[in-house]
Parts: sequence; C-alpha cells; structure tokens
Amino acid sequence: MFRNLLSRLFTDAADPARLSGQDAEVAIAALLVRLARADDHFGPAEKRRIDRILARRHGLSPAEAAERRVAAEMIEAEAPDTVRFTRTVKDRIELADRHDIIAAMWEVAYADGRRDPDEESLVRLVAGLLGINDRDSALARQRALGSLGQADP
Repeated sequence: MFRNLLSRLFTDAADPARLSGQDAEVAIAALLVRLARADDHFGPAEKRRIDRILARRHGLSPAEAAERRVAAEMIEAEAPDTVRFTRTVKDRIELADRHDIIAAMWEVAYADGRRDPDEESLVRLVAGLLGINDRDSALARQRALGSLGQADP
C-alpha cells in the first residue's frame, strides 16, 4: 500500500506535488519514528504515543494507527538523511500541518518520560527545516509536556 511513497516523495523535486491522505500521514509518521529512534531506543511508550497521535489526527482505530506506524517504520528505514527527507515533507505539506508535526514530535520526544538531548536536538532541527520558528516550537513543547502531565524538564 505504501511501497511507492518514497518514490512519490523524491521524484520530480522541481515540481513537488502536495501529499494528501495516507501518504501524508505515513510521511509524518516516518518523521515521528525517526525521532523515536534518535536515542537508539524505540520502546513501547514511544510506539503507543505515535499510535495515539496517528489515531487522533484522523480518527483511526488503534489497529489502523498501529498499521500506519508499522508502514512508517519501513518508510523511515529507507528514507534518506533527515535534512533531505524533512525538506521534501516541507515542500509537500501545508504550514498549519507542519506546526502540528512539531507538536507531535515533542509528544514523542517525552513519551518515555525521559529527556534525551538527541531527541530534543532532532526536533529543533526538523522544526527549522519545516519553517517553524523557535518560539512556536517552544510553545508546542510546553503544550506537549502539559498534555503528558509533565513539568518542563
């Protein structure tokens, strides 16, 4: 179902088409997976958080969200470097959705209850690449921490 997503993402970079539907969600989920793997520990708490985010974004059932995450894990493993992958996503996803991506990334970064500099660094890198300023990223981070019931670490 998602086998050709990478080719659709990286073909004809001069004329990028907007991603929609499942392609967009899997690309976004792949960024979340990349973040969760940044600390070399992709555990159950992070997988559950990604599943919840995917379910919340489009009203998916838990099984559908998990299926989409598994597809995203495969896409992430084959995606190019983070800079190139993120810039491609930026060119194909609306600004409002990019703000939501950063908020979701902060949720995943803190899902396991630990503050990890590699994960935080990756969120900041992706935010800049997506055109999200530091202030908006920081506000998203505070909202994510609040939704997780955590104090600002």
